[in-house]
Formats: sequence, structure tokens, C-alpha cells
Amino acid sequence: MESNATGKRRERLVPLLKDPAGDVREAAAAALERLEGIGSFAEVAELLKKGDRGTKVKAIYALGKIGGERVLPPLIYCASRPEEDIKSAAIEVLGALGHPRAFPALAQGLQETSTAIRAKAIAALGNYPTPEATRLLIPFLDAGDGFLDAEAALALGRIGGPDLEERLLALLDSPHPQTRQAAATALGMLPLPE
Repeated sequence: MESNATGKRRERLVPLLKDPAGDVREAAAAALERLEGIGSFAEVAELLKKGDRGTKVKAIYALGKIGGERVLPPLIYCASRPEEDIKSAAIEVLGALGHPRAFPALAQGLQETSTAIRAKAIAALGNYPTPEATRLLIPFLDAGDGFLDAEAALALGRIGGPDLEERLLALLDSPHPQTRQAAATALGMLPLPE
């Protein structure tokens, strides 16, 4: 059900879709899309509660598109679920949102027994350019498996930091091509020293 404020906004934004200025048309379209997401939050939350697993995973990705503070509680809850597909999707979406309240749930994902879940958590934490994220990710550079070490290299490359260059240079000698590739990519992302 649409509120008066949402209806009023929509009524005013729709004509701007035909504005002569392209930037105005794009802004109006983005605003209308956001309003549509606000209106559909309740529907998506209901699908997350009552849908089958495939529907729940789709609902998790839909919550990511809706965004905002109110999607965090259901996504954080899903990140703690035992079902690997639900947990994986929630961690991925929380990482993309990059909200500080999601950080503890993502850090918890590093403790999972599933390598795939840990890899998702590593990638997600790469969206948090903080000393804490760096501290949590550095040990994974020593995984030596061609998977977690590669994810950690890419995540740390996105975070950046002066102390990472030597660690990433060492990964260029890894026996795993995925790790060498990730290390090379990460080195290209690091800022150059001044």
C-alpha cells in the first residue's frame, strides 16, 4: 500500500522521465526505482519468510536492491542461517551494501567450515577499508590453496594500505595460477607510495 508521501513523490517524478535533460531523466528514473523498492519491502520480506529456498535466495538479492537500513536485520539473520545457499547470498549482499552494522556478521563468516562461505565473507570484507578488516583478512594470504588466498589478495587490494605490498608480492610466487593472478591484480589496485 502506497503512502501519501510516496504517491506524491511518484506523481511529481513521473513527468520528469520526459525531461529534455538526460541527467534529470536518469535521476527521476533512479528515484522512482527506489520508491518502488520501498513499496515492495514488505512483499519481499514475506517471500523471505514463507518462500521455498530458491525464493528465499531471490528475496535476499531483492533486499540488496532495495537497500537502506531496514534490510539489514533480515539479511544479518540470513547470514547466520545454517543453509549454505541462504547464508552465502546474504553474506554477498551484505558485503555489497557495505554497511557498518553488517561487519560483525561478515567477520563471523570467516569462521565457517565451508570454504565457499569463507571466500564470500573474505570478498565481502574487501568493501570495508578499515584496519579491522585488514587485520582479519591478512591471515588468509597464507592459506596456500589457490582459493582463499586469492580472494584475500583481491579484497586487500581493494582495501589498500602501505603494509600490503610485500605480502602481495610474495604471492606472485604461488604454485596456484589463481593466486598469482589475484596478487597481480591486487598489486595494480594498491596506491603508489608518495
